[in-house]
Amino acid sequence: MSRGLSRRALNRATLARQFLLERADVPIVEAVERLGGLQAQTAHSWYLGLAARLSGITPQEVSALLLDRSLVRIALQRATIHLVSARDCLAWRPVLEPLIVRGTLGQYRRRLDGVDLDELGAVGRELLAEQPLTFAALEKGLVERWPGRDPHALSYTVRALVPLVQVPPRGSWGPSGPISGPIAHTSAQSWLGADTEAPATPDDLVLRYLGAFGPAGVKDAQIWSGLTRLREVFDRLRPGLVVLSDEEGREVYDLPDAPRPDPDTPAPIRFLYDFDNLHLSYAERTRFQVPETAEARARTFTKNGQLPGTILVDGDVRGVWTLTRERSGTTLTVRPLSAWTDAQTAAIEAEGTNVLAFAAANAPRRELVIGAPV
Repeated sequence: MSRGLSRRALNRATLARQFLLERADVPIVEAVERLGGLQAQTAHSWYLGLAARLSGITPQEVSALLLDRSLVRIALQRATIHLVSARDCLAWRPVLEPLIVRGTLGQYRRRLDGVDLDELGAVGRELLAEQPLTFAALEKGLVERWPGRDPHALSYTVRALVPLVQVPPRGSWGPSGPISGPIAHTSAQSWLGADTEAPATPDDLVLRYLGAFGPAGVKDAQIWSGLTRLREVFDRLRPGLVVLSDEEGREVYDLPDAPRPDPDTPAPIRFLYDFDNLHLSYAERTRFQVPETAEARARTFTKNGQLPGTILVDGDVRGVWTLTRERSGTTLTVRPLSAWTDAQTAAIEAEGTNVLAFAAANAPRRELVIGAPV
């Protein structure tokens, strides 16, 4: 085992496979698969995640892939809504479903006294097969079968037992910008047709994780996926992996042919969205953030857990950004977490202009504002 991959070496390796050293010119669906999906619990901010990584795309092109069902938004890794390809949706959900069910029942089981879970799943699936439903509408049908039970507990348990896709128009993008509207669901089977993909295994998920986020360790893969007991998976895969270590001597693993660029490779300015998986896929979040900016960034968190987007400067988080949409126009506000040089400021302004052009192409006014340091 070779030793001592620096934080910067790990940083550049992940940036390369996340298309953040250079925007990629690959089909959108292929890119989403190679990225390991994008966390998409927000309706639209993940569009900026693709814009940071791919060249020459428009929001409408991405939206069209939601509408034609090539891409879907569904609860997967960490039981959180992710944007994935239809193929990965069908393959990944079976292996991740037990953790989703376990987490849901841990929260709601006491409120489901006397409810047969198999029957609940079957009734929920039948209701959702008729037409996409909001949770409020689904709950009306469920309480007819189980009067007096907690409607919220019933609907969220159906969400765990039945793979539910969030259907457009919510999450799509129209000529004038993002389309929100109510959150309606249907089953993945109803939306995508019969399950034709063989279910993935934990081994498959670990290999996909390393391809998108490696080099990484066992705990990192567990944080990304939500699965536990992955040490035995890594032990099984170990003969076909490259075994390395970080600066602290902890084992990290990688695919033999995965890119591991020179640590001195320049990293361009990139705007990442608020829940970008780059920040959520490791046990320790130091690969892209140094202590002084981590402390400053913590001050930008709101009481309800919302956070702004981040700005990568030379591969590290050194700024935050928010996008404000009004009838009069769209404003992108950027704020330093640490001092920027004049050259860095100019590059941030240039990349911010690209963000505005992507996210607010038809806005009557587009403005970039540099706010006070955090």
